Amino acid sequence: MAKYVYLFTKGQADGDRSQRELLGGKGANLAEMAAIGLPVPSGFTLTTEVCKSFYQHDRHYPEGVESQVNNALKKLEQEMAKGFGDPVNPLLLSVRSGAPTSMPGMMDTVLNLGLNDQTVQGLINLSGSPRFAYDSYRRFIQMYANVVKGVDGDIFETLLEDKKRAKGIENDNELSAEDLQQLITEFKDSYRQVLNLDFPTDPQQQLWEAISAVFGSWMNQRAVTYRSLNNIPSHWGTAVNVQAMVFGNMGNDCATGVAFTRDPSTGENYFYGEFLVNAQGEDVVAGIRTPQPINKAKYKPGDLPALEDVLPGCYAQLLDHRNTLEKHFRDMQDIEFTIESGKLYMLQTRTGKRTAQAAIRIAVEMVGEKLISKKEAVLRVLPEQLEQLLHPSIDPSVVKNIIAKGLPASPGACSGKVVFNADEAEQQNKLKEKVILVRIETSPEDIHGMNAAQGILTSRGGMTSHAAVVARGMGKSCVAGCGDLHIDYEKQVMVTKSGHTIKRGDIITLDGAAGEVILGDVAKVQPAVSGDFGTLMSWADTFRTLNVRANADTPHDAKIAREFGAEGIGLCRTEHMFFDVKRIQAVREMIVSADLQGRERALSKIMPMQKSDFIGLFREMRGVPVTIRLLDPPLHEFLPQNNDDIADLAALAGMRFSEVKEHVEELHEFNPMLGHRGCRLGLTYPEVYDMQVRAIMEAACELVKNEHYKIVPEIMIPLVADVNELKVLREKAIQVAEQVMATYGVKVDYQIGTMIELPRAALLADLIAEQADFFSFGTNDLTQTTYGLSRDDAGRFLPYYIENGLFLSDPFIKLDRAGVGQLVKMGTEKGRQTRPGLKVGICGEHGGEPSSVEFCHQIGLDYVSCSPYRVPIARLAAAHAALKDE
Repeated sequence: MAKYVYLFTKGQADGDRSQRELLGGKGANLAEMAAIGLPVPSGFTLTTEVCKSFYQHDRHYPEGVESQVNNALKKLEQEMAKGFGDPVNPLLLSVRSGAPTSMPGMMDTVLNLGLNDQTVQGLINLSGSPRFAYDSYRRFIQMYANVVKGVDGDIFETLLEDKKRAKGIENDNELSAEDLQQLITEFKDSYRQVLNLDFPTDPQQQLWEAISAVFGSWMNQRAVTYRSLNNIPSHWGTAVNVQAMVFGNMGNDCATGVAFTRDPSTGENYFYGEFLVNAQGEDVVAGIRTPQPINKAKYKPGDLPALEDVLPGCYAQLLDHRNTLEKHFRDMQDIEFTIESGKLYMLQTRTGKRTAQAAIRIAVEMVGEKLISKKEAVLRVLPEQLEQLLHPSIDPSVVKNIIAKGLPASPGACSGKVVFNADEAEQQNKLKEKVILVRIETSPEDIHGMNAAQGILTSRGGMTSHAAVVARGMGKSCVAGCGDLHIDYEKQVMVTKSGHTIKRGDIITLDGAAGEVILGDVAKVQPAVSGDFGTLMSWADTFRTLNVRANADTPHDAKIAREFGAEGIGLCRTEHMFFDVKRIQAVREMIVSADLQGRERALSKIMPMQKSDFIGLFREMRGVPVTIRLLDPPLHEFLPQNNDDIADLAALAGMRFSEVKEHVEELHEFNPMLGHRGCRLGLTYPEVYDMQVRAIMEAACELVKNEHYKIVPEIMIPLVADVNELKVLREKAIQVAEQVMATYGVKVDYQIGTMIELPRAALLADLIAEQADFFSFGTNDLTQTTYGLSRDDAGRFLPYYIENGLFLSDPFIKLDRAGVGQLVKMGTEKGRQTRPGLKVGICGEHGGEPSSVEFCHQIGLDYVSCSPYRVPIARLAAAHAALKDE
């Protein structure tokens, strides 16, 4: 018969910490603590296999479970020299959950199980304290009713508060034994009224109903939500731990507490924790009474007495156990303890949750203490945790008035006055005003306002929408796809579903990490990157094999990228340079020109500007590659849409209003994602790409000749579907490049490659590689074209897909390995068949997402590229991927 129940007691245990998936984290660690001799109350664990069977068989247990529990209970009675249900010498139990990974507070617990009107008298005789016994009984009724039967806990809390009010007292521990007896009667009456049942008196019934309730809590809504947010598989199940009760509420020589072996907020190496005298565990976290510090390490005048003073002997033992646990588990531990009549018991240990700052400090210091290796230190810090360090965040102590929620498109928190157009954002910025740019959706024409704003809020668009991508690149907070908003440009207001009307000039706060829109200016915590951060990242760099570049369009972005450790630019989007207010008119003049001569005249105005841009980028990135994508968007995106701007353009170009209006309408595309863009523009308007290549090469040649920098330009031709497109454009680019180098009399080691963003290009990668020095997979567009989804519109229905399990994750956030990933893998392999050693990377937003970075490592890419502020995340993710291979 399968073994479903594992015993543990001081000095011995059936299981150990290697069996987390079977015993759950709590059960495995209880077994481990018991085995190394720590004072753990004896008990037993029902495995996660029981939970799986419980759900597979309509909440029935597998054969053998009941007999194994009964046998374990008998051994527990022998060990504790007490009887379960014995009215003279009662054994009371706790029933707790314990998933394979920590899910604090998500599932249920029942304490003091086994009490009834007879056993409570035995508890009075054993303890000599009627008040303690009745307090334990009323707690049990309240917890059992709520956890096992689903009775609203407020019913009992109201009765408790009424009793305290009637007695003129504030704290629970001021109630007398008689008061508690009366409450027990009232609790039972309420239980009967709600459920039409008497409170169960049979301890065996109590036990099995409690076990079933704890298994049942695996699927409660908060547990389901927590698993979804933390990518915890639902098929794991939870274990259930049944343990002999020890009591921290028997008197003033009793206590209960929670502690961390190091400070979980800062990582400082001191024993950090809180406790309460004469209390049970839930009192410490419930906020009913003000907890006391366990020691005087951070003592301030006026603080309540520390455990170190109140029960010094127990504190000394606890400190010793703290050192034992840290050395044994080799990580910061979160521990729970109870002191019963002066005797210390250890109830739990688990790896402690911590902030990113603390995680880095603890990892680095534990290497110095020779507890862990550098490899282990790197693996201890999750790449996604670094988001906390790289952007300001909302002060966790403040109260927030959240008025709307959208997608957490770009992390960080910011506050400012609401403005509804990009021009005003720029004007207000010049006046030193902080503003939030609010748009239905942004377009490239909003770039100047986005740059001027503190943050961006849109009611449409997804995680890879224009607003999201640009904001991440700029390091600005962004909440996108906020469907809770109705934005009225004409009235200059936005109205939320919650009924708030926000006018132009009102102040709001964006939390880009949580996707929240908050009323007013909310206090923030600024990022603090310590020296430990640099140390950890230097270790990570020694382990990773995947290079990390940045997506950067300006020298400012490039500078930030280098500071964060970028090894080049993987994507410079030249169209972003075109939208500058000083050059957009020249771009428009070029587009509406009726002939080549007119277009070249307009391009001659743009050329020096582009060249200046590239000089700035190359200076910041000297010595490392800079991949510059030639013009990609459809031309209509650059053109004005309102009549006043069309009239201005007509005057500039020397054309009639009607001619320009007609041209604007002709260029409009119903589906520009699939239209006249990318290399198609370069083929039909070759003078545009010629100008850009000339600007790139002149910038490079000037820096090589005059400043003696090593410049590594990589010219990238976008949206290629057929090798013939690339062949023609490559030949043209080489011709221009060679002319420029001959003029300057210098040699620049340039490359010409392509952006693979269409499935056909991936399928024909072996042919395309004949004309490409490198491939860069544009995974944003490759995801769109593979799925047939628009990233700007998918936010309307993708949440439904994810919530209902149709998609495991948003493919615009996490690279779809099964579909898009296979195209990347196949394209890489086919490309390298033709051109061994072909350099391959990705430059979509997936380049900064840890699981996507891991996939890129696994299939042998050379680099990933991401927004500057995600470079450290990608570096750490690449190190994790390499270490997991070992």
